[in-house]
Amino acid sequence: MPIPYGPNEIGGPKDVYTLENYRYLLLGRADDVELMNWLHLKVFGRTILVSVLITLLDFALCYPIAYYMAQVAKGGKARLLVLCLILPFWVNEILRAFAFRILFGTGGVMNVLLVGMGVVDEPIDFLKADVGLYAGLSYAYILLMIFPIYNAVESLDHNQVEAARDLGSPWWRIHYRVVMPHAKPGIASGCTMVFMLCAGALAAPQILGGPSSLWFTQIIYQWFNTGGDWPRGSAYAFVLLLICIVFVMVVMRFFKVRFGEIAK
Repeated sequence: MPIPYGPNEIGGPKDVYTLENYRYLLLGRADDVELMNWLHLKVFGRTILVSVLITLLDFALCYPIAYYMAQVAKGGKARLLVLCLILPFWVNEILRAFAFRILFGTGGVMNVLLVGMGVVDEPIDFLKADVGLYAGLSYAYILLMIFPIYNAVESLDHNQVEAARDLGSPWWRIHYRVVMPHAKPGIASGCTMVFMLCAGALAAPQILGGPSSLWFTQIIYQWFNTGGDWPRGSAYAFVLLLICIVFVMVVMRFFKVRFGEIAK
């Protein structure tokens, strides 16, 4: 999707050190009349919202795996699980993105299975619906969620879990009252890393994004390359970085952890 340039946007001298580049994110130009830059604001909001949702999805998927590896699996079984998690990531990220494109394509494995089982009558365009993009982003950073939580849960004394179980606590209360409070630094670390990398992703949105979808990093990329406007691209990138830092601070405040605890 091309960037909607206003008149006289390209060419001619530009001031590098100006707030005009930040202002353009909020106010576009059309015939010298200031209008809200709804396209870029919509893409920016969608990128942040989807990144938050993917972070929550990764946490929901990875927390049970991390707990099982840390507290249930022992010896060779735990090592086998770690190996199975790491091996797929020896493949380049771009190749994994193309694999998801093949998997969710109209003639891909998912559609072949769904049509073969009679669930649907005709193939579903998962790429147009951005299902492939969300699945690819969720998988791309799954290890960054699992291992911080695993390291935090592994240090938990299993006797605390057994004591809570002996006192009659259901499994959900054991995790809510015992395991999760102990694993807060690992959960905060995993959530911040997944969110920041997801919001700043470029390869996966380029490969897996549908024809009508646009990621904020793609706009930044186009400013730098297609538009040739480095100051404006830098301003957009700085805004994205600032929002990511704010998200990290909010997550740390929510989990009541400090930077030192996350680094352990």
